Amino acid sequence: MINLDKKIILASRSPRRKELMDGLGIEFEQRTKETDERYPDTLSPKEVAGYLSEKKAKAFSGELKNSELIIASDTIVVMDMEILVKPKDFADAAQMLQKLSGKMHLVYTAVTIMDDKKIQTMTDMTKVYMKDMSREEINHYVGCYQPFDKAGAYGIQEWIGYIAVEKIEGSYFTVMGLPVHLVYEALKNWQ
Repeated sequence: MINLDKKIILASRSPRRKELMDGLGIEFEQRTKETDERYPDTLSPKEVAGYLSEKKAKAFSGELKNSELIIASDTIVVMDMEILVKPKDFADAAQMLQKLSGKMHLVYTAVTIMDDKKIQTMTDMTKVYMKDMSREEINHYVGCYQPFDKAGAYGIQEWIGYIAVEKIEGSYFTVMGLPVHLVYEALKNWQ
């Protein structure tokens, strides 16, 4: 069990990350800051997730009271070493999903936990195998679910995950956007 004497702040607006934190049975509040999501192009995909996660946490540097702890996270989808970011519009989302159709891709989610004394970043990776999707299936998903706030243009917990994800190797929750197993262990052992 987690017995922290700190107020936990989830630095995310994501309803999925909120749902996952709720599932851990931990009291927390959500607080966000606009963060520039650009990153150096010399970083590997795994490093990008960690870099952006840390950037989101460090946006709160100097504001944290000694009784507060920030949890920030970032998820990236990688297909053939190309990072698929959040789509700009319908056509961009459909094109991303067409790239993922019938193939395996990687999802990296990094989480950064920070208080006024230390910072810890952890990254988890899951392989996701998708079946071939028809243009009609892709258009239906993008039109109905508008996945414009999701890396790789999809949410595994939505319709597309039900019909297109054949299997995963790794954590389902990492694909959803928060490796809760890593969060739990880190908080349990936080000093």
